[in-house]
Amino acid sequence: MFTVPALEYEYDALEDAISAEIMELHHNKHHQTYVDKLNQALKSHSELQTKPIEELLRHLEDVPEDIRTAVRNNGGGHYNHSLFWRWMSPQGGGQPEGELLQAINDRYGSFDAFVETFNEKALGLFGSGWVWLQPNLDIITTANQDSPLSQGLPEALLGLDVWEHAYYLDYKNHRDEYVKNWWRVVNWPVVQERYEHLRG
Repeated sequence: MFTVPALEYEYDALEDAISAEIMELHHNKHHQTYVDKLNQALKSHSELQTKPIEELLRHLEDVPEDIRTAVRNNGGGHYNHSLFWRWMSPQGGGQPEGELLQAINDRYGSFDAFVETFNEKALGLFGSGWVWLQPNLDIITTANQDSPLSQGLPEALLGLDVWEHAYYLDYKNHRDEYVKNWWRVVNWPVVQERYEHLRG
């Protein structure tokens, strides 16, 4: 059965961008709810319980129809958030290094231009969803808890949760402030590792 991964930092460690109150609510309540509902959906289909979440999301058409929506929504929520926690760090912020930074500069002209483009995507996303940086450095969005995997795309290098539960207690309706401050905690070493692994 699926479980919520432990954080590698304390709930109050990201307060440059996200309060301890939001982190605890987001990790301990929202993510836990996705996991609970995913496990509940899979109870009647034991053959799926040992499959990695990535496989379930890549092949939603093979998931029985009676639980497909639950797996898509709650499995997506579990997968997305499990990555989201790793994409942030108390030592985060700044810029990537090496080949990733060079590739971003080549694609977008500068790191600042890349951030501006990413932010525009985040602010332009209607309702709830995610913004993703793909291995080819495309920036895409998905609605709700959909991920690139469920659209037949590669795993993302980086993703930002722009559901209101990710920021509303801190920022109210100012999504732009949340998005701007989030860059202070981005864990670029993890993103760089994924770039080296996924681009091939």
